[in-house]
Amino acid sequence: MKTAFLFPGQGSQYVGMGKEFFDSFPEARETFETADQVLGSALSELCFSGPKEELAKTVNTQPAVLVTSVACYRVLSGFGFFPAAVAGHSLGEYSALVASGAFRFADAVRLVRERGQSMQEAVPLGSGGMLAVLGLDLATAKRVCAQVSSSGVLEIANFNCPGQIVLAGHVGALENAVKLARAQGAKKCVPLAVSGPFHSSLMRNAAERLAVVLSETEIFNPKIPIVSNVSADYLRWGDDVRTALLRQVYSPVRWEESVRRMLNDGVGCFVEVGPGSVLSGLVKRIAPRETILLNVENMESLEKSLARLREVG
Repeated sequence: MKTAFLFPGQGSQYVGMGKEFFDSFPEARETFETADQVLGSALSELCFSGPKEELAKTVNTQPAVLVTSVACYRVLSGFGFFPAAVAGHSLGEYSALVASGAFRFADAVRLVRERGQSMQEAVPLGSGGMLAVLGLDLATAKRVCAQVSSSGVLEIANFNCPGQIVLAGHVGALENAVKLARAQGAKKCVPLAVSGPFHSSLMRNAAERLAVVLSETEIFNPKIPIVSNVSADYLRWGDDVRTALLRQVYSPVRWEESVRRMLNDGVGCFVEVGPGSVLSGLVKRIAPRETILLNVENMESLEKSLARLREVG
């Protein structure tokens, strides 16, 4: 049975993440200490102690989730477990690229800090956001976006799983979309705790800024197959990685298709590596019932996952 490692994105962060591994494993401690040196600030303390409001700022959240996820990956791989494929949701794609060998860790930290800052500054704070819509099919969601176009930009940002689509755009358009979506059968509309309309055309300025840093970063051909958010297909060459990451900033995350691609290629076990279990919940709604879902974020989840991975080989 093939195993894939999945890496979470923004929204999975919480105060205290990574602390148990930092205290217990030298490779996790080295990961956080390297990030602190690269950034010139105590990111580790922000992860472990907060405050929550600072951790929630995009410019801090993105490197914090990346570093925690890579620390979790290094702990897991230290036990001799490696994936047949990797994928990450939005920001998590950078963690997956580190795991695949496409990026040096220190370079990924720098990139993600720039990505977070660029995305946070792409539109005025409070003028844009994101909305999870549950229970609406794709065609209806597209129709809702078109119907509110007079009140601002609104686009599909994430195709997460059957019955869950995320919209991104201007605040006025999002507010109107809530009313329309509910009228057309949406079970629930949940504003996301993010500071901007990520994965929409409003992020093109952020992509232009990120392009400068990416052009100066050495990117290697991935050693582990990685499924791209933008194409739901494998990235095989360093130049393809660079192009995909720029498009990813302003393009939808095709998560459901990405998971199905791995399932079709024989993956029967998914391990979510990093804070939270958001991706496990999405995969549960995509994959067959017999699919094994695990996560690694602390000592308890590590022990459970190691025991199960030893069973499945």
